[in-house]
Amino acid sequence: MALDPRSLRVYVVTSSNGVPGRTHRDVAFAAIEGGATAIQLRAPDVGDDELLEVAREIRDRCHETGVLFVVNDRPDVAAAVGAGAHVGRDDEPVRARAVLGPDAILGVSVESPGDALVAMDVGADYLGLTVWETPTKPEARPLGLHGLRAVIDAVDVPVVAIGGIDSRNAREVLEAGASGVAVVSAVGAARDAVAATRRLVAVVDGREDA
Repeated sequence: MALDPRSLRVYVVTSSNGVPGRTHRDVAFAAIEGGATAIQLRAPDVGDDELLEVAREIRDRCHETGVLFVVNDRPDVAAAVGAGAHVGRDDEPVRARAVLGPDAILGVSVESPGDALVAMDVGADYLGLTVWETPTKPEARPLGLHGLRAVIDAVDVPVVAIGGIDSRNAREVLEAGASGVAVVSAVGAARDAVAATRRLVAVVDGREDA
């Protein structure tokens, strides 16, 4: 499957650590309703059977609405439901590509231009990069806008920025060359996740100021 970079413009990563009682499914469905172009199911807190069930439900909704769907760190689950996958640079992207097959979308998180070139060589369709510090992923090394530009200049696949991004700074990231912005708390922890997604989409599309 050829990846349209426009499908990465507003990329929402699920979390169950935002609003009490809100599930990964809830976040994904709200983001889709709000106009997100991509959903990543990141659910390390969910067991295998439930993960498969949730992944199938989100896959179906994404298919109905034309939204890109990927599963974080579980290429086996992604392959089982016919989704893409996103893995870290230390999570065997070569194996992930083998599990997914040649046609499914594969994203890889990177921390340098060198990482980016390696990921591209092993079949990554897009790259993820942490721009600013974020409590949702404290182990990630933020590269800032300068580091983002360096990675973008080194590769010819789309780059999605994550880390401390919301509607107030999304335009900065896009103006630095990112194909899209990925958010966790900006949607998952928002009181109204649908409205938060809509505002982010409006800012990204240039229809509304931050």
